[in-house]
Amino acid sequence: MDRRSFLRHSALIAAGTGLIGVPGCSSAAPKPYKVGGKARMQLSWEPYELQLRHTFTVATYSRTTTPDVQVRIDYDGFTGYGEASMPPYLGQTVESVCSFLEKVDLGRFSDPFQLEDILAYVDSLSPGDTAAKAAVDIALHDLVGKLIGQPWFRLWGLDPAKAPDTTFTIGIDTPDVVREKTRECADRFNILKVKVGLENDEEMIRTIREITDLPLAVDANQGWTDREKALDEIHWLAEQGVVMVEQPMPKERMDDNAWITERSPLPIFADESIQRLADIPAIKGAYSGINIKLMKCTGMREAWKMLTYARAEGMRVMVGCMTETSCAVSAAAQLSPAVDFADLDGNLLISNDLFTGMIVEKGRITLPDRPGIGIQRLA
Repeated sequence: MDRRSFLRHSALIAAGTGLIGVPGCSSAAPKPYKVGGKARMQLSWEPYELQLRHTFTVATYSRTTTPDVQVRIDYDGFTGYGEASMPPYLGQTVESVCSFLEKVDLGRFSDPFQLEDILAYVDSLSPGDTAAKAAVDIALHDLVGKLIGQPWFRLWGLDPAKAPDTTFTIGIDTPDVVREKTRECADRFNILKVKVGLENDEEMIRTIREITDLPLAVDANQGWTDREKALDEIHWLAEQGVVMVEQPMPKERMDDNAWITERSPLPIFADESIQRLADIPAIKGAYSGINIKLMKCTGMREAWKMLTYARAEGMRVMVGCMTETSCAVSAAAQLSPAVDFADLDGNLLISNDLFTGMIVEKGRITLPDRPGIGIQRLA
């Protein structure tokens, strides 16, 4: 590695681990090496609709498509790709994402390695718009990784061999459809995720158990309303080979969720109850762990901070996704070697992916050794 490459590499490691600007560390951290001279970053985007392979049903809604916006940042001959996916509960739309992106002026920055400054600026443009912010964040990380010639799992110091199995999601449906979906995936995955939260929860689990004895994760999506009944169901689920539970009750009922977590035989993960780093202190003690999703937390930079903070607080960590192309899923997968559970099947649930990237081999996440977020655009 020549001196120029070394400087770039050192700067990114410092930036990725949060050392730049930390008291006691800043004097030893090298300054980012500027590339491209007078080059400027150019942001562009286009709406895109994701087509789901099956109707997707959770406790609160059903859908067959997901609105999406594809983003790219061009700089000095390199392109970084990003994505905003908007399931209904996020409360964001193609129009709101495009309106936000219109406000972003990356031309004011000459150095894409200034991740903290750039993303702080992007975050300051509105109090919400997390999916739009995530799209810019992902594209910027992809760009910077390509400029330095390394994938982000390596810049974060992670071993790709430690990437976990990913769950594959089976939505709420009739017994016949549940059997069909289970047969399609049971021999390709090592753990399944089951959406629950309606009156047919036990029927869903029993139907799946007709087909496979794989470990199961369940996601109630805030669908349970009686904490005593929810706890009884969790004990029953544990007997059925379930290994974890997401968001058992509505996020506003913090005391009830904490009551369940204290008594549950299974780890309880916060999903809708948490979006960003600042939310973690308020839920400490109410859940066993957190589910980090890029579309909720504004992207990879915030996700890395959330993971680090949660670990410091003794919490378990899961990385999840929405229905997304391989762009956003592969970005989230860069963190996967550092988590306890992964639910990164969003690209497998759609029929019109635009990229190749992270793949699943015998149920396990496999990270390609390509720079940035590890994706290639399909022709």
